[in-house]
Amino acid sequence: MSRQPKPLPSLDSLQPKLKFSRVMSLIGYVGVLATLLIYNGVYANLHGANPLAILATLLLPLLIFLPGMLMGGVRTHAWLCFVINLYFIHGVLAALQADTQIYGGLLVFFCVLFFIPAMGYVRWGFQAKRIAEGEV
Repeated sequence: MSRQPKPLPSLDSLQPKLKFSRVMSLIGYVGVLATLLIYNGVYANLHGANPLAILATLLLPLLIFLPGMLMGGVRTHAWLCFVINLYFIHGVLAALQADTQIYGGLLVFFCVLFFIPAMGYVRWGFQAKRIAEGEV
Protein backbone atom coordinates (compact mmCIF):
# COMPACT_ATOMS: atom_id res chain seq x y z
CA MET A 1 0.00 0.00 0.00
CA SER A 2 1.66 3.19 -1.14
CA ARG A 3 1.31 6.45 0.68
CA GLN A 4 -0.39 9.33 -1.02
CA PRO A 5 1.74 12.50 -1.10
CA LYS A 6 0.42 15.28 1.09
CA PRO A 7 -0.72 18.33 -0.84
CA LEU A 8 1.45 21.40 -0.43
CA PRO A 9 0.02 24.37 1.48
CA SER A 10 -0.77 27.55 -0.38
CA LEU A 11 1.96 30.12 -0.87
CA ASP A 12 -0.21 32.70 0.90
CA SER A 13 -0.26 30.59 4.05
CA LEU A 14 3.51 30.02 3.90
CA GLN A 15 4.59 33.67 3.60
CA PRO A 16 3.73 34.75 7.20
CA LYS A 17 5.32 31.58 8.60
CA LEU A 18 8.48 32.19 6.57
CA LYS A 19 8.72 35.80 7.66
CA PHE A 20 8.14 35.06 11.36
CA SER A 21 10.51 32.09 11.49
CA ARG A 22 13.24 34.02 9.66
CA VAL A 23 13.00 36.96 12.08
CA MET A 24 13.04 34.68 15.12
CA SER A 25 16.00 32.68 13.83
CA LEU A 26 17.90 35.91 13.12
CA ILE A 27 17.22 37.08 16.68
CA GLY A 28 18.56 33.77 18.00
CA TYR A 29 21.61 33.95 15.71
CA VAL A 30 22.47 37.49 16.78
CA GLY A 31 21.84 36.50 20.40
CA VAL A 32 24.34 33.64 20.19
CA LEU A 33 26.92 35.94 18.60
CA ALA A 34 26.34 38.68 21.19
CA THR A 35 26.45 36.26 24.13
CA LEU A 36 29.74 34.76 22.98
CA LEU A 37 31.24 38.17 22.19
CA ILE A 38 30.22 39.91 25.41
CA TYR A 39 31.01 37.09 27.82
CA ASN A 40 34.33 36.03 26.31
CA GLY A 41 35.40 39.58 25.46
CA VAL A 42 34.52 41.16 28.81
CA TYR A 43 33.76 38.72 31.63
CA ALA A 44 35.58 35.45 31.00
CA ASN A 45 38.71 34.57 32.91
CA LEU A 46 40.91 33.43 30.04
CA HIS A 47 43.94 32.65 32.25
CA GLY A 48 46.27 34.76 30.13
CA ALA A 49 45.07 33.54 26.74
CA ASN A 50 44.79 36.03 23.91
CA PRO A 51 41.14 37.20 23.90
CA LEU A 52 41.22 37.78 20.14
CA ALA A 53 42.25 34.18 19.51
CA ILE A 54 39.47 32.90 21.77
CA LEU A 55 36.88 35.17 20.12
CA ALA A 56 38.05 34.21 16.63
CA THR A 57 37.82 30.51 17.49
CA LEU A 58 34.30 30.91 18.86
CA LEU A 59 32.87 33.42 16.38
CA LEU A 60 34.40 32.53 13.00
CA PRO A 61 32.38 29.32 12.53
CA LEU A 62 29.20 31.36 13.06
CA LEU A 63 30.31 34.36 11.01
CA ILE A 64 30.90 32.15 7.97
CA PHE A 65 27.12 31.86 7.71
CA LEU A 66 26.41 35.60 8.12
CA PRO A 67 25.97 36.46 4.39
CA GLY A 68 23.57 33.56 3.85
CA MET A 69 21.62 34.45 6.99
CA LEU A 70 21.23 38.06 5.88
CA MET A 71 20.07 36.97 2.42
CA GLY A 72 17.63 34.44 3.87
CA GLY A 73 19.20 31.33 2.38
CA VAL A 74 17.24 28.21 3.23
CA ARG A 75 20.28 25.94 2.91
CA THR A 76 22.28 28.30 5.11
CA HIS A 77 19.69 27.92 7.85
CA ALA A 78 19.80 24.15 7.43
CA TRP A 79 23.59 23.96 7.72
CA LEU A 80 23.69 26.39 10.61
CA CYS A 81 21.28 24.13 12.49
CA PHE A 82 24.07 21.53 12.52
CA VAL A 83 26.70 24.02 13.67
CA ILE A 84 24.53 25.61 16.35
CA ASN A 85 24.29 22.23 18.10
CA LEU A 86 27.97 22.55 19.07
CA TYR A 87 27.22 25.88 20.76
CA PHE A 88 24.19 24.33 22.44
CA ILE A 89 26.40 21.63 23.93
CA HIS A 90 28.90 24.29 25.02
CA GLY A 91 26.06 26.22 26.66
CA VAL A 92 24.75 23.17 28.51
CA LEU A 93 28.22 22.39 29.83
CA ALA A 94 28.68 26.02 30.90
CA ALA A 95 25.25 26.08 32.57
CA LEU A 96 26.23 23.10 34.71
CA GLN A 97 29.19 24.98 36.22
CA ALA A 98 28.50 27.30 39.14
CA ASP A 99 30.49 30.30 37.88
CA THR A 100 29.09 30.29 34.31
CA GLN A 101 25.43 29.40 34.84
CA ILE A 102 24.03 32.65 33.45
CA TYR A 103 26.31 32.56 30.42
CA GLY A 104 25.42 28.94 29.73
CA GLY A 105 21.72 29.59 30.22
CA LEU A 106 21.76 32.51 27.79
CA LEU A 107 23.70 30.49 25.23
CA VAL A 108 21.25 27.58 25.48
CA PHE A 109 18.28 29.97 25.24
CA PHE A 110 19.57 31.69 22.11
CA CYS A 111 20.57 28.38 20.49
CA VAL A 112 17.05 27.04 21.00
CA LEU A 113 15.62 30.39 19.86
CA PHE A 114 17.58 29.94 16.64
CA PHE A 115 17.15 26.20 16.11
CA ILE A 116 13.38 25.76 16.32
CA PRO A 117 12.37 28.64 13.99
CA ALA A 118 15.24 27.81 11.62
CA MET A 119 13.94 24.27 11.22
CA GLY A 120 10.51 25.68 10.42
CA TYR A 121 12.07 28.15 7.99
CA VAL A 122 13.87 25.31 6.20
CA ARG A 123 10.72 23.22 5.91
CA TRP A 124 8.47 26.06 4.76
CA GLY A 125 11.17 27.53 2.54
CA PHE A 126 11.59 24.31 0.61
CA GLN A 127 7.81 23.96 0.35
CA ALA A 128 7.58 27.50 -1.04
CA LYS A 129 10.34 26.68 -3.52
CA ARG A 130 8.45 23.60 -4.70
CA ILE A 131 5.28 25.66 -5.14
CA ALA A 132 7.17 28.37 -7.06
CA GLU A 133 8.58 25.72 -9.40
CA GLY A 134 5.04 24.62 -10.23
CA GLU A 135 4.77 21.41 -8.22
CA VAL A 136 1.28 20.84 -6.90
